[in-house]
Amino acid sequence: MTTTVQTSAPTRRAPDPMRRTARTAGILYLLTFVSIPTLALYQGVRGDADFVLGAGSSTGVLVAAFTEVVVAVTCVGTAVVLFPVLRRQSETAAIGFVASRVMEGTLIIVGVVSVLTLVTLRTDVAGTAGADPASLVTTGRMLAAVYDWTFVLSQSFFPAFNALCLGYALYRSGLVPRILPTLGLIGAPLLLISDMAVLFGLYDRTDTIAAIPAIPIAVWEFSLGIYLTVKGFRPSAVARLRSAQAVG
Repeated sequence: MTTTVQTSAPTRRAPDPMRRTARTAGILYLLTFVSIPTLALYQGVRGDADFVLGAGSSTGVLVAAFTEVVVAVTCVGTAVVLFPVLRRQSETAAIGFVASRVMEGTLIIVGVVSVLTLVTLRTDVAGTAGADPASLVTTGRMLAAVYDWTFVLSQSFFPAFNALCLGYALYRSGLVPRILPTLGLIGAPLLLISDMAVLFGLYDRTDTIAAIPAIPIAVWEFSLGIYLTVKGFRPSAVARLRSAQAVG
């Protein structure tokens, strides 16, 4: 009599949803850095009053505008992805993070619209005879000023609030090494002080001194993106969250 031994196929382990959440948030954070060349690409809009009259190329401006749209989408994406995790630590911080991230993305789009309006005006002028150059230059400067202030609010002011809300929740939870949220919590007030200096005209947002307070926030966001993408949330902290959720 022959017996047949049936071996069951190894079961495939289901992906950990927390690992997937961490990886998605990390990738989205890294994508927010695609707009780094924006300042240089927009230089024609900010520094050349004759841009609206047709001086220089608009290709770089359009590329920069596209990258900022990507940043706006990824800003909101990070908030949506991380909210379910953050609210287990602090619902107030989680809601604050979502609100500030949405405001950041919205203001980025407002800035992009002002730049694209300038490009459209420039294109229309190219096919229009008899346009008043002085009026066009004034309009171009106005649109450039709108972009400048939306940039200060969207990509400097609100990121400081993002760092405070997200940094607090992550520091409290221990989901990532505490050195990372500490960078955000230290950098946020420095960036807010710098924004106030720009607001009151002590220096321009493009000055070197304005870039220095932004470094800790940039390092915090980039490091967080790398850590979440490569490592994910710390297993011990995830286990604590799950046990607390089960008890609750």
